[in-house]
Amino acid sequence: MFSDPLLFRKILTVLIILLICFFIAFTILKKIGKDPRNILPVNFAHKVWVPLLIFLAGLILKIALLSKLFRYQYTYELLQPISTLGIILSATWLIILTLKILKNRMLKRYDVNTSDNLKARKIYTQFNILENIVIFIIIILAIGIALMSFDSIRTVGVSVLTSAGIAGIIIGFSAQKAIGTLLAGIQIAFTQPIRLQDAVIVEGEWGWVEEITLTYVVIKVWDKRRLVVPCTYFIDTPFQNWTKNSADLLGTVFLYTDYTVPVDKIRDELDKLLETTPLWDKQTKVVQVTDATDRSMEIRILVSAKDSPTAFDLRVFIREKLIDFLRKNYPESLPKSRVQIKNEDQKQAQV
Repeated sequence: MFSDPLLFRKILTVLIILLICFFIAFTILKKIGKDPRNILPVNFAHKVWVPLLIFLAGLILKIALLSKLFRYQYTYELLQPISTLGIILSATWLIILTLKILKNRMLKRYDVNTSDNLKARKIYTQFNILENIVIFIIIILAIGIALMSFDSIRTVGVSVLTSAGIAGIIIGFSAQKAIGTLLAGIQIAFTQPIRLQDAVIVEGEWGWVEEITLTYVVIKVWDKRRLVVPCTYFIDTPFQNWTKNSADLLGTVFLYTDYTVPVDKIRDELDKLLETTPLWDKQTKVVQVTDATDRSMEIRILVSAKDSPTAFDLRVFIREKLIDFLRKNYPESLPKSRVQIKNEDQKQAQV
């Protein structure tokens, strides 16, 4: 094919044009990224150089084919689908990268690391799930456009669609559970029974929502294990969400003591302890006797914290310090069993 000097010069010209167009586009994107006022990040040009090069190559090759640059028919039959697939692939790639960049740019307004991050977690959850949905739709459309660009495949596709009614019904029933899981993921994005970093109790495990996808949710358990749960679980099964309406939580500490314990002294000690720790958010502190049995009484301490991890640490701190306080100052008020022994003389004296 390169025995023709004229053809070789034409191909070389096309390659030079490709490199020049790529260099110009890359330079423009790089300069745009340097300005912080623009929506594109600084390293955008380096992220998209591969799909950009493929797109320009496919576009220039398509123009060369339309201008009848090549002599042989088999060359057109070989390069025509390559150029079409290159344009579709690179365009899809660029759209997905741009979508991710736009999402990250918009999410910069919201900080999930603050104490009051309810709105931020809500926005992050919606954007992450909707991003997965949009990317899924873009990929499906790209595959459909790629297949429909070939006449032979389009003809086969039409014949298959017209004769596959029963097969479609069977596949629909087989994929019913998968479709239900997918719809549950979409429902979570809009109704939001859970959000990212929510404190939840699932299957008896306490943890935080670490990741939400279209089909499953990852729960980070307190001991660093990961619990993977299908999205349908949060639609069909009752579960506890400790941070549904706000990030702050009430921590509960139970003490079981003897009836001789001075409850007011416990209140005073709780005040001293809370003033010494940054874990308390200075909102709630309550000491109440909530139950009494034949052997001990139950004292419930309520304290508040800015989020679930802090509330857990605060509960542990208060429990340890109050037990130590009772042990040192009122050891007789710790739980104990009483046994009364009477001898025969005492019984007769009572008679």
